[in-house]
Amino acid sequence: MNNVKVLFVCMGNICRSPTAQGVFEKLVAESNLADVMHIDSAGTHAYHIGESPDVRASEAAQRRGVDLSRQRARRVCAEDFEAFDYVLAMDRSNIEDLAGLCQPEHSAKLRLLLEFAPGLETREVPDPYYGGATGFERVLDMIEQASAGLLADIRQQRGI
Repeated sequence: MNNVKVLFVCMGNICRSPTAQGVFEKLVAESNLADVMHIDSAGTHAYHIGESPDVRASEAAQRRGVDLSRQRARRVCAEDFEAFDYVLAMDRSNIEDLAGLCQPEHSAKLRLLLEFAPGLETREVPDPYYGGATGFERVLDMIEQASAGLLADIRQQRGI
């Protein structure tokens, strides 16, 4: 079976998308599917290339048993659309930026992460960067719910 490749994308790749990567990696590992999944994250902007995730994001994630320490920010590139099966944006601004890079034949791969959390009233993961610690907790809550829905969708679509 081919690996399922999932890319999470936010603006700088230091808050939301590394959190999503970490949460999804943990969920996939707990489901014994790590050998059939490749998970990564990237940003639409080059502000933080090579940097670790935001300390507040890392600390909030760590409190939930999610380790972000090995991640480093990178910028999304056009080749990512060919390499990944799912390219999941955190908000509409990022999905618009991604649509500008995406070749038409890969546009079906591009979605908002929160499409996989139908119980939430919003489709956008808010950027917690300029807020307080509660924003990072809220982002984690949203991402955890969407990650469970994403994994269920992948399992159904791929029969795994």
